[in-house]
Amino acid sequence: MPKISAIFFDVGGVLLTNGWDRHSRKRLADQFQLDWEDFEDRHELIGTELETGKLSLDHYLERTIFYRQHNFTPQDIKDFMFAQSRAVSGSLEFIARLSQNKKYLLATLNNESRELNAFRIQKFGLREYFTVFFSSCFLGVKKPDEAIYRLALNISQRSSEECVFVDDRQLNLECARRLGMETIHFHGIDQLEHSLRKAGVEI
Repeated sequence: MPKISAIFFDVGGVLLTNGWDRHSRKRLADQFQLDWEDFEDRHELIGTELETGKLSLDHYLERTIFYRQHNFTPQDIKDFMFAQSRAVSGSLEFIARLSQNKKYLLATLNNESRELNAFRIQKFGLREYFTVFFSSCFLGVKKPDEAIYRLALNISQRSSEECVFVDDRQLNLECARRLGMETIHFHGIDQLEHSLRKAGVEI
């Protein structure tokens, strides 16, 4: 069995809170008194285009909220969106510790819009820990599509057998597992560390 040489991490739900999931959108709808069903219907129609980099955040907001006048601005909405991000307890400290041994390629593999992804990378200093960011907004495809995992493997020049993928959603893990990657369903830092050690990762 090949030794592990690369570890791919989901961001939302593993390292940070989810950036723009249904719960975040519901909080925004409540905060700004939006018609929730209308807003969510519009999001469902174009959310994939946002996360795969085909639609800018400004255009997304124009299509989902600012197709009519409001007494708040797009910047108000962006400020609210960005403010939803928090670090998952212990995650960044663990990644900092893991990155110190310099033995593994550490990369993210996540679904996120370009503007939110850039904000979160900067805000939480993720460049300090990760060599490359395999984000849906850069690759034009999102999990759980098999293509995003193949792109990550091809670009990093790793065989699937020498890679671990960590995610908090089973559906996102299934395709990676079929390709031969070791997978870890994230439930917390203690469990993650135990699972990585079991996979042969030195921490």
